[in-house]
Amino acid sequence: MSISDPVADMLTKIRNAGMATHEKVDIPSSKLKLEIVKILKTEGYIKNFKKATTADNINVIRIFLKYDDATQPIIHGLEKVSKPGRRVYTGYKDMPRVYNGYGTLIVSTSIGVTTGKKAAEKKVGGEIICTVW
Repeated sequence: MSISDPVADMLTKIRNAGMATHEKVDIPSSKLKLEIVKILKTEGYIKNFKKATTADNINVIRIFLKYDDATQPIIHGLEKVSKPGRRVYTGYKDMPRVYNGYGTLIVSTSIGVTTGKKAAEKKVGGEIICTVW
């Protein structure tokens, strides 16, 4: 089975690792994935991340997951919005809100990968990659 959507695969790995209460998860590295992980860190959804290399010399991003007191994952949901078969774009005026502002929208814009809030502030639209809450 070939993976035609590496970002969706990454989100699924993070979601599954969270449900299984793993301390960390490794995902194959790419520039886009690294930008998404940086946003997850700054928005407080994960403890930390670092670039690493596996035994077979594959570059990975090691993500350290974050849990609350009751060992519930901080990330309640990760959803891919724009898919290879159906790309979803939005202008800065129509930037959707995730759970009334409690969630985070991750958008790929002309100024780089950023959150929906920052994109709207800078008045740039783009492709909605995913939502996190």
